[in-house]
Amino acid sequence: MSSRRKFLHTSAAGLAGLAAAPLAAVALPAAPALGKPIVISTWDAGVNANKGAWRILGPGGYALDAVEAGVMVTEAEQGCCVGLGGNPDRDGVVTLDACIMDEKFNCGGVAALERIKHPISVARRVMERTPHVLLVGEGAQQFAMAQGFPLEPRKLSADAEKAYKKWLETSQYKPVVNIENSKIRTNGPVGGPQNHDTIAMLALDAQGRICGSCTTSGMAFKMRGRVGDSPLIGSGLFVDPAVGAAAATGQGEDVVRIAGAHTVVELMRQGRSPQAACQEAIGRIAAIKGVKAKDIQVAFIALNNQGQTGAYALQKGFNFTVSTTDAPVLRDSEFLLK
Repeated sequence: MSSRRKFLHTSAAGLAGLAAAPLAAVALPAAPALGKPIVISTWDAGVNANKGAWRILGPGGYALDAVEAGVMVTEAEQGCCVGLGGNPDRDGVVTLDACIMDEKFNCGGVAALERIKHPISVARRVMERTPHVLLVGEGAQQFAMAQGFPLEPRKLSADAEKAYKKWLETSQYKPVVNIENSKIRTNGPVGGPQNHDTIAMLALDAQGRICGSCTTSGMAFKMRGRVGDSPLIGSGLFVDPAVGAAAATGQGEDVVRIAGAHTVVELMRQGRSPQAACQEAIGRIAAIKGVKAKDIQVAFIALNNQGQTGAYALQKGFNFTVSTTDAPVLRDSEFLLK
């Protein structure tokens, strides 16, 4: 028998053996919890966002519709962190990133999208109406327009314009830890270098379907064309219906380094609780960053298919919002660096 024929024979036998392996050798996940909808989102912006999501989840609606509608609330607000009201890049242009993922591994995203009010909805159209997962820049904008999304004026919000003019005085690029927290935005210096800005949301509906979304205006005063973790499936967001879902916020470059959301989900697959999975992923980032970990913030939220939640941050100051009724509960996250 030639070496090639022997290799093919051996490979075929191996595959057949795998196919015949008893199911008992594989850790089968538990069936999704039914009849217990829940939604979790990042930051205090999640209070209003969760209310938007619950209007769909509460009456028994689809988790995918809920995570889209929920973060659309934040996109429409004129804050520093999400949507067209966000702070611009160093050229004075607001660019938006978003992604969405359903319970069947369908996913879509947009990056560096300009002048579109709801990037999360464009991401869903990418998922549902194209063969692709991610569209960027001019192509993403052209697709959005073809799908009927209007172009908004290229104009900074009043707060963003003030912040940009202040930033131009020094043009220094330095992230501010926890700027997504409204207390930081309110009490911090007006026009300060506001950065790493995201809202992410995970939801489990009454039918046991789990979905997620993530949307951001990205780091303020970033380089033109910079893309972080938020529109990247596996980094900013990941959903596996057999296990659960996870999402990230904070300095995207460091989330990408460990494929953060996917890592959290895989840790849950190995048996960790959502809380323990988030904590272990943060520990990996801290180990990579070393002494520089004190200069950044990264946090994860997680939701398993039994409706259990978890959240953990690198530093103090991260909060998240959970809803099991129409009354959202804002919680402070545990954190690593004391």
